[in-house]
Amino acid sequence: MAHTAPRTLVRTRERGTGRRHPLVATVMALPLAVLLLLVFDGWETVATQASSVGEMLGR
Repeated sequence: MAHTAPRTLVRTRERGTGRRHPLVATVMALPLAVLLLLVFDGWETVATQASSVGEMLGR
């Protein structure tokens, strides 16, 4: 068996237990919202689905 160099440890930053900033969450969700808008042919359908999801989540 060939001798290979030892692997280096990859540092991972510790994630806080806090919540994500609303602006960051919005920027993350926008591409999916645009895709849904294009796939489902209209704003009304996307708004209805988003409303349904919001009600399921209790918001």
